[in-house]
Amino acid sequence: MNQVKVIISNDQKEVKIPSGIRLLIRRCCHAVLEEEGFTDNAEVSVRFVDNETIHALNREYRNVDRETDVLSFPLGENGEYDTNLDTGAKLLGDIVISVEKAVEQSEMYNHTLQREIGFLTVHSMLHLLGYDHEDGGIEEVRMREKEETVLTKIGLKRDNSYYMEEE
Repeated sequence: MNQVKVIISNDQKEVKIPSGIRLLIRRCCHAVLEEEGFTDNAEVSVRFVDNETIHALNREYRNVDRETDVLSFPLGENGEYDTNLDTGAKLLGDIVISVEKAVEQSEMYNHTLQREIGFLTVHSMLHLLGYDHEDGGIEEVRMREKEETVLTKIGLKRDNSYYMEEE
């Protein structure tokens, strides 16, 4: 695999970003592209936001009037991507992560914030490469398997089930 430029911006003040998160995100992006056999130079943008901002984006771009954990904005389709004319890198798209939501979910699922942000990054990278789980079925299973494969390879193997007992 060639070079992957990951541009990370923090546009929220609700949660202090732990040290090592930026490196983790870069590792996740690299690992997904490696697992998928993506050999071109690539660029990805990752933006940290708060719940209010991701709620507004979710409403504007998906017509869903609630906050969510992560949004993916792919710049390609069917393996065809725009190219940065200066670098020749394929522009994969943008990932927007609600850090507040990631904290909530890490507590809910009883794992680290690093594991949650790693999962959200891998999940979103797969969306940027054309994977989808919205209709469920085999596509959702395939995507979940790929997520866990990548997370295990970078040392973020799932320790707990995501099953939660109802109170």
